[in-house]
Amino acid sequence: MAILTEHSYFEAFAGGSRDGSPAAKFSTGDTVSMNATDLSTNQITEKDFSYACLAIFKSRFLKMEGALAGVCLKSQLRTKVVNLYVWKSLHSCYSWILNSDYRNTVLPYYGGLPIDVKYDVFKVAYVSGDNVLDFKFYPPRLMFENEVQSTEGRDAAQDLERVE
Repeated sequence: MAILTEHSYFEAFAGGSRDGSPAAKFSTGDTVSMNATDLSTNQITEKDFSYACLAIFKSRFLKMEGALAGVCLKSQLRTKVVNLYVWKSLHSCYSWILNSDYRNTVLPYYGGLPIDVKYDVFKVAYVSGDNVLDFKFYPPRLMFENEVQSTEGRDAAQDLERVE
């Protein structure tokens, strides 16, 4: 996140995932990549730049083997877009970066204008939500009356004892 916040404030502009969820979720041990595209000229309007970045994201994400989810973030202060991708593996991430023909697939969207692109690849070290117990909530009235049966045939009180 420090890499992202050093650039400026961003808002979600587009996104997608292979499983159909509306968010790019990642867990401890996942590979995440970010590529920041910065337009180094004022020869294009912000609207045209944003449209080009959206078109690139939509067309490239569908072709990215090994990418599980992605989000396109647009800077609120500058002409900069950051794409964040969650990958199946480090190998698929680097394969995509090294094998993609950036000059022929991305530069035409910007009409030959000079752009700066920076890639960062991370291995997620820790996500706090990964250690949350799979806790079933039972209303107190039902818990004390043993009216709730778990999926394994035990009552709710036995399930709570097992978790503790």
